[in-house]
Amino acid sequence: MIPIVTSDEMQRFDAALDPATSMDKAAEGIARAVEAFIYDHHLPPRVILLTGKGNNAGDAYTAGCLLLQKGFFVQALSTFSIDHVSPLCRARHGRFISQKGQIAFSLPSDMESYSLIIDGLVGTGFQGKAEGPLAHAIDWANRSGLPIFSIDIPSGLNGTTGDVATTAIQATATLYLGFPKIGFFIGQGWDHVGKLIPVDIGLPPPQLSIATLLDPTSLKLPSLKRSRHKYTAGYVLGIAGSPTMPGAAALAASGVLHSGAGIVRLLTLPGTPSYPFLPEVIHEDYNLARIQEESQRAAAFFVGPGLGRTSEVEKLLYQLLPSLSLPCVLDADALYFLAKNPSWNIPSQTLLTPHHKEMKALLQKEPSLETCQHYAEHHKTTVVLKGAPTIIFHPGKKPLIIAAGDPGMATAGTGDVLTGIIAGLLAQKMEPLEAAILGAYLHGRAGELAAKHLTSYGMIASDILSYLPEALKEHCK
Repeated sequence: MIPIVTSDEMQRFDAALDPATSMDKAAEGIARAVEAFIYDHHLPPRVILLTGKGNNAGDAYTAGCLLLQKGFFVQALSTFSIDHVSPLCRARHGRFISQKGQIAFSLPSDMESYSLIIDGLVGTGFQGKAEGPLAHAIDWANRSGLPIFSIDIPSGLNGTTGDVATTAIQATATLYLGFPKIGFFIGQGWDHVGKLIPVDIGLPPPQLSIATLLDPTSLKLPSLKRSRHKYTAGYVLGIAGSPTMPGAAALAASGVLHSGAGIVRLLTLPGTPSYPFLPEVIHEDYNLARIQEESQRAAAFFVGPGLGRTSEVEKLLYQLLPSLSLPCVLDADALYFLAKNPSWNIPSQTLLTPHHKEMKALLQKEPSLETCQHYAEHHKTTVVLKGAPTIIFHPGKKPLIIAAGDPGMATAGTGDVLTGIIAGLLAQKMEPLEAAILGAYLHGRAGELAAKHLTSYGMIASDILSYLPEALKEHCK
């Protein structure tokens, strides 16, 4: 897992480093990322540096020198007179000029001849409003249509709060130095950072981190035995679906099977239609006695998608939840009734998968990292807060951010698919936290793959199911 820090913690690190040495290391990573992007996309090696007056600009000038050495044409657009920049930035500015780098003080008129902008205007320490020449440069870059690589943080974004007071760079990628900043993931940050690319500048692990970022290379799939059968592969009971919302249950049940579990039995409200295109799913009307009978054979539950909000459902949940002893995912209408009845105890080994509005109802206040973590601690449960990005809260752990997914996933039914995936992983004997992490990542990654092939506009929830095997394949050995 990758530690996530505040801007203040990052500035404390910076103060303990040799500025020239860390600038050299940063520039190497920046130049390497820019070069890879240019050549991967078969673009002309022509780059613009947007520079301010601090060490962030020094990083840009130093990276520009390395790109010049590789045969790039590099022009720097300075927003401040050289008399107003930091001493180290002034020295790197001089080195850039000595290597035939170009300096301009007005916006270039031949934008079509360039391939990429490096944003070195302001760094992580920036707070307040981008105004005057800084705001003008940011808006110009955003209008240019060129890819923008921001050094450490998109200029104009607050690295601690994620706030944008006036305007901020819309980065194609953020080349974060050392550790990602919490402002990337909260407030307006996620709309500005683009792809996150780490740049190692030799920092030790931070003493204070506010959250962690998932490293997907750490993920492992459930183990497989050659002798397994459908029940040992994982049997899931789904309490979901109603006559007016059968699709939510069907998507969740499909998520179970596509995640590797062996069998799913869907118990729905009477009159709920079954889907002929889901021949693998066992479907029957529910009653409490039947649920309790099948729970003796099952390995995991999911409860809630499409159940509806009738008094009959509320009565069922009131009777069912206290008796649950198996790992379970509560979602959708189950969360509605849990919020309505805060005195209900959440069974052990239970995961909640709320979106923002559902979490607000559970908390009875606006969700934040602190309030969600407190909820998980108080109820001794794992909370998967769905969103962009998804954040996982677990007792005794720092919030974990899953930086996977695509805007095209903002469509009805994607949360039901996630519920099924996590339930399927629980049935394969994964611990609740492990199932939440792997399930949320695979769900997001499948969404990225679906969008890549179908566009973010054209994909729907069931497309995530279609691309889940491809996401799984990336982690199969």
